[in-house]
Amino acid sequence: MSAGSERRGRIDPVDAVAALLITVSVLWRASITVRGYLTIDDFPILAQADALGPGHLFALYNNHFMPAGRLVTYAAERFTGLEYWPYATLMLLGQFAVGVAFYRLLRLMLPAGWPLLVPLCLFLFNPLTLEISAWWAVGMNLLPIQLAMIVAVGAQVRYLRSGDRRHLVTLAVAFVAGLLFFEKALFVAPLVFLVTLCLYAPGGPVRALVTTLRRWWPAWAVLTAVSVVFLAVYLSLSPASSLRAPASAGEVGTFLGQFFGESLLPGLVGGPWTWLDAGDGAAVVAPARSARWVSWGLVAALVAVTLWRRRAVAVRAWTLLALFSALAAGLIAATRLGSGLSGVAGLVPRYLGDVLLVAALCVGVAVCGLRRLEPAEPALAPVPASPRPVRAAVAAGLVLLVASSVYSGAGFAADWQVKAGRDYLRTARADLAAAGSGTVFMDQPVPEAVVPGMSAPWNLQSRFFGPLEDGPVFVTGARKLSVFDDSGHVRPAWVDGVRARPGPVAGCGYRVTGGRAVTIPLRADLVDYWQVVRIGYLSDRDTTATVRIGDRAGSSFDVHRGLNAVFLLMLVEGDDVVLQVRDPAANLCTDEIEIGALAPQPAG
Repeated sequence: MSAGSERRGRIDPVDAVAALLITVSVLWRASITVRGYLTIDDFPILAQADALGPGHLFALYNNHFMPAGRLVTYAAERFTGLEYWPYATLMLLGQFAVGVAFYRLLRLMLPAGWPLLVPLCLFLFNPLTLEISAWWAVGMNLLPIQLAMIVAVGAQVRYLRSGDRRHLVTLAVAFVAGLLFFEKALFVAPLVFLVTLCLYAPGGPVRALVTTLRRWWPAWAVLTAVSVVFLAVYLSLSPASSLRAPASAGEVGTFLGQFFGESLLPGLVGGPWTWLDAGDGAAVVAPARSARWVSWGLVAALVAVTLWRRRAVAVRAWTLLALFSALAAGLIAATRLGSGLSGVAGLVPRYLGDVLLVAALCVGVAVCGLRRLEPAEPALAPVPASPRPVRAAVAAGLVLLVASSVYSGAGFAADWQVKAGRDYLRTARADLAAAGSGTVFMDQPVPEAVVPGMSAPWNLQSRFFGPLEDGPVFVTGARKLSVFDDSGHVRPAWVDGVRARPGPVAGCGYRVTGGRAVTIPLRADLVDYWQVVRIGYLSDRDTTATVRIGDRAGSSFDVHRGLNAVFLLMLVEGDDVVLQVRDPAANLCTDEIEIGALAPQPAG
């Protein structure tokens, strides 16, 4: 065997350690992901897949375009309903694929050697990306975007090196694939341009810009064409713009301080270490003041050291990070500020999912240098051999970085494992199984903690339980009605609202007989809306009756002999109830009429 073939047969130790790190990072994420469950936006997205089928793929969700994500969701929901494991598995497999692709990109762009593990660890173990591999509504958007960014940048670098325009096909395919999962993949275009301009174009800023535009114009033509076509489709589907105006300059300043000072910079050194609970969704960052100062100091030291060791390439790398992160921050500011959630917009980790990938790449370039495009060209920064103390310091730094990330991950995991939606669903299914057949409900929203009201009508119980084969039965009228309480327990139903005034007949209340309509006054006017009417009555025979409230159309219901009650869902308005029985010989007494919202029957 020749020496060359022997070298090819050996496993590169850096590759082996990288593979181990990728595997460990996915296992670490899995240990956190499986503690949680579907949450917030996941339930409406699955309910839409169940109710609307494949025809809804190109419908926007909260103004987001994601047909490929909807298709994957539809396929998983068809087979597994509201089970969490298929979505968790898909996210973890996606995370593994992204980790492998990112390492391959590092091998393509950076000089070979152990320093490659610095940006790899920074990306794999970043706690700010944990919700991307745990929350389905986030992961199905951002994991494909990250993969599209990596593949697109790799295709562009290969095109820059060889001039072979076949790589532009890969660039276009990656771009289109990312856009089919989430419209934010439009950021692939400026990222590819900035990577080319900042890292590969020779000369100062003006010369580099001119060279970038002239020499590699085919790439910009491809990206522009795809962007224009996509925007035309997206804008034709979008009913309204997502852009907002900030309320004040102070709001903008607060956001930028959060985005860069509390999220991005602590995230580069394994932060944020402490988290703020955000309901049933993923926690948002909340680093202590002292932790923020420490993280700023560490990042400043990293920047200073890289500028000292290889100034030219470090300047380019940090410029790339500054430009791309500013672009990402600008998009979030333009779409989130001025809303009710703008006070924490800069603290939401998923808004940095693309920035953190670019940050890891830029750190890698600043630390390792950049591989030359052609053998004849000088490298942007030679890679001098590092003394043993420097290598030891880097190794210790990586251990501390991973330890810091794991510590931050423990806090995220503690919050992620608390899931109101999982507990509500589990309790409801257990009570439904015990209640047996014949138990019926009227449709109403699930608790706000499970699915927020802003998702209406997909926060209704009929939508929430829709993917279940053994879900509840919903009706608009019933003698015996049940409701789910806020915990998901099945309880006898009651109505909490406006009551009728006491009737004039002792021991009867209001007597309805002889086929005559009886007007029953209410204690207050009713709002023009759908409400539940409960009528408790005593009848001497079976018949039918009609109830009308105000000027609205009436509803008929069966009257049963003896002491009974009926629940009716009606569109009501006015201040009185008109009740009439069909059989003139029947006698019906009622002194219990209440109109309002369903509630669990009071104890006792």
